[in-house]
Amino acid sequence: MKYLLKNGLLFAKDGLRPVDISIAEGRIVSIAGGLDAPGAVSIAGGLDAPGAVSIDLHHAVVFPGFVDVHVHLREPGFSYKETVRTGTLSAARGGYAHVCPMPNLNPVPDSLETLNVQREIIARDAAVHVHPYGAITRGEKGETLADLEAMAPYVAGFSDDGRGVQSGDMMRAAMAEARRLGKIIAAHCEDNSLLNGGYIHDGEYARAHGHRGICSESEWSQIARDLELAAETGCAYHVCHISTRESVDLIRKAKARGVDVTCETGPHYLVFCDRDLQEDGRFKMNPPIRSGEDRAALLSGLLDGTIDMIATDHAPHAAEEKSRGLEKSAMGVVGLETAFAAVYTHLVKPGILPLERLVELLHDNAAKRFGFGTPLAEGQPADLTVFDLDKSFVVDPERFQTMGRATPFAGMELYGICKLTMVDGKIVWQEENL
Repeated sequence: MKYLLKNGLLFAKDGLRPVDISIAEGRIVSIAGGLDAPGAVSIAGGLDAPGAVSIDLHHAVVFPGFVDVHVHLREPGFSYKETVRTGTLSAARGGYAHVCPMPNLNPVPDSLETLNVQREIIARDAAVHVHPYGAITRGEKGETLADLEAMAPYVAGFSDDGRGVQSGDMMRAAMAEARRLGKIIAAHCEDNSLLNGGYIHDGEYARAHGHRGICSESEWSQIARDLELAAETGCAYHVCHISTRESVDLIRKAKARGVDVTCETGPHYLVFCDRDLQEDGRFKMNPPIRSGEDRAALLSGLLDGTIDMIATDHAPHAAEEKSRGLEKSAMGVVGLETAFAAVYTHLVKPGILPLERLVELLHDNAAKRFGFGTPLAEGQPADLTVFDLDKSFVVDPERFQTMGRATPFAGMELYGICKLTMVDGKIVWQEENL
């Protein structure tokens, strides 16, 4: 299929410029100044390009298709929560061309045999590029190493996401093997001995409403341990969903001394603090939304480069699992369809975060670290997304593509509507009335 994307605004380092984009055989054939640009000419045959479908973008902004290095697609094993198909359609609607699903599945992908169960579903049903993680340990139980060598050619990296690797010796062995294999360890950092039955942040809201809190040390103490192990082994180490100011400080200092570490945080940690919590399961995730001081530290980490990526930790559950309030609801919220708009609305529009930096956080840095992602350039695969930044919408979970409905952004007005997403030159999402 051939396409001619007319009257777009191309995101570039020097700002937004009018462009027309010609696409054929899955690749970007030509990018040229749109007809609104001074002295511009129509590209490669223009509207008369044989067989091309012309799409008027009406001055919406074209970005490279985003990369989310931390999602949960729930299949195999938990298809009542989400499937590869619904999760990747959700990704497409959010502007994502690449996603990395975590291995807390059934069967756990801890060998090539069990990984292939997931890979077969992905090959059959995925709407976007999917790069799975393999587990660090057998069954994610933290007792014996998974078959990292057999899985290495087929995974984005290794993670036991959903739980921290409790044994330092086990993590050292995993890092040494990952280093040998040239793969990333992506760690969910959580010291189980410090949890004490907590389920939201141990802070202002928990004390005021009689909830058991999760202390910040349960996260940052394991990060501190792992940073030392990463320095010792030379492993490429990635920290999942950081939420505390101590975590930011530890990673900033580790980078300064040359540790090979990157990290991510999620949109909900950047927009909310624990004073915003409500007695509703849509505000419950792990790690929890933390204090205003933690949120401020995360914002500082975004701006100074300590935090490399924004990842959604998209974690759908069945409605009944999220309807039991803060104490008893399952941990996890959905985020693929609101991530860009939430960060754009709350950080970019107010002038806190430059749009260029947001694109680095959603695409460029993940592409550099994990090796996938596609620049907007002639000859490259047509993995791109188009957003109308001037229009707003009210978040209505009932309109989501994902099977999950629990989001703290429900009912909020956000700016930035995804009008179109292409993967390998195929339209995988198109908003009505583009």
